[in-house]
Formats: sequence, structure tokens, C-alpha cells
Amino acid sequence: MSVPNIVRPLTEWRDPRHRRGLAGELAAARDLEARGWTVLAHRFRFGHSDLDLVARQGNLVAFLEVKTRQSDAFGGGLNAVGWRKRQSIAVGAMIWISRFGQPQDSYRFDLVVVELSRGGFPQIIHIEDAWRHVEK
Repeated sequence: MSVPNIVRPLTEWRDPRHRRGLAGELAAARDLEARGWTVLAHRFRFGHSDLDLVARQGNLVAFLEVKTRQSDAFGGGLNAVGWRKRQSIAVGAMIWISRFGQPQDSYRFDLVVVELSRGGFPQIIHIEDAWRHVEK
């Protein structure tokens, strides 16, 4: 996996949620690669938004939203991806496809929930085809 595209150096990050999010994204990327996926992009930027991960397995390209949690006290990861976030991810996916997509590719939206525990290994839950984008 390539080095993450980080605008500010990690040493300047003060919010622990941002550090936790990056750790979750990197754990998800390692897990995907261990299961035969190729990570094509990490934090693919478009405007003020980004796609957490874009990964390929054969002709399948997945746009992955990664939610990192220490507990489910505020709801699970799936509950954190509302319609606005899904719309933003769809816009990013369309931009990515226009730049890098191949005619034989198929696409889907996946969710990866990374649950962190103190001192333990992260538990990674990959929800394939977590939602479908519907044009309005």
C-alpha cells in the first residue's frame, strides 16, 4: 500500500478521532490486501470530501467507507453512513470512475467497520454491497 495522502503532518493532528480514523483506514487497507484486494486509492480527494479507500479485486472495484469505533455506544458504523454521506461517496465514485474506470469494471459501495479494543487487535467487519446509489 502506498503512503497515505495526508495534507498536514500527523504530528500536528490534535484530535484523537482523526488519528483513530487514520488507524482504522490503514487497518482496513491491510486487511483488504491480505484477502487479495489491491488498494488503488486512500483518501481520494474531490473538493472538500474524500473516499476513504478504493480497492480492486479482479474486475470489481469497491468504494469503501471506513468507520472506526472504540465501542458501539453511539451506534454502529452502518448507522453512521447517512444519505448525505452516501451521496458524497457516490459523487466521489463517479469522479474516480471518470478518471480511472475501465470498461470491464463493475462497482459497489462497501462499508468497513473497525472496532478497536484496548491492547487488542482491531476487529474488522467488511460489509459488502452495503448500499446502492439511486439517482434522484
